Amino acid sequence: MSTPHVPSPAGPAWSRWVGRFLARVIWNTRVVGADRVPTTGPVLLAANHTGLVDGPLVLGVAPRPLHVLVKEEMFVGPVGWILRAAGQIPVDRTGGRAALVTALAVLRRDGGVGVFPEGNRGRGDATSARAGVAWLALNGHAPVVPVAVLGTRRTGDRLSRIPGFRRRLYVEFGAPVVVEKPDGVRGKAAMDAANEQIRSALATLVTSAVDRSGIALPVDGPERPGR
Repeated sequence: MSTPHVPSPAGPAWSRWVGRFLARVIWNTRVVGADRVPTTGPVLLAANHTGLVDGPLVLGVAPRPLHVLVKEEMFVGPVGWILRAAGQIPVDRTGGRAALVTALAVLRRDGGVGVFPEGNRGRGDATSARAGVAWLALNGHAPVVPVAVLGTRRTGDRLSRIPGFRRRLYVEFGAPVVVEKPDGVRGKAAMDAANEQIRSALATLVTSAVDRSGIALPVDGPERPGR
């Protein structure tokens, strides 16, 4: 597999400051467990996904720089220019191989990558997960830190709605999950096992974070009419 050009594993510093401003000034964000994120070496941050601003929020409160995988439909107009300048990685959700190769290059240079295993904004309960995060963890030899993001979308909010000024948000980082391919286990079986290990850790963290924060997940998903 060829290694694509990645300007910097860290990405531009200004993008983190923008995310931090949004998290701390525009919204009222409580952050728990940031010290659980490894400070060196490759790392994957795997977050649940309910709202439009989950990506910049995680980028802003993470204790180290990240390249976040973002659906390619967002890379249009001024927003697209900002996302590219900020070092974020566009994902073609019908395939996604190019994004995975780029993210793997970041990991192999000891960088950090943010992913949303559920793929789409929805209820954020991590009842399902796409295999890309497991593929990156196994091939990039990177621990996976589950991240619970709460409050960015409430029940009844449109998927594209931006949280109001000073809305209370909550982000919790869980203990790193290390996945490995056992000897004698075929590739697909190892991938499926790793994916379920990551999904389960994320789902467990989200459930406990809801209890600790008092912020509920939205009960409606993208299938609701008019989303």
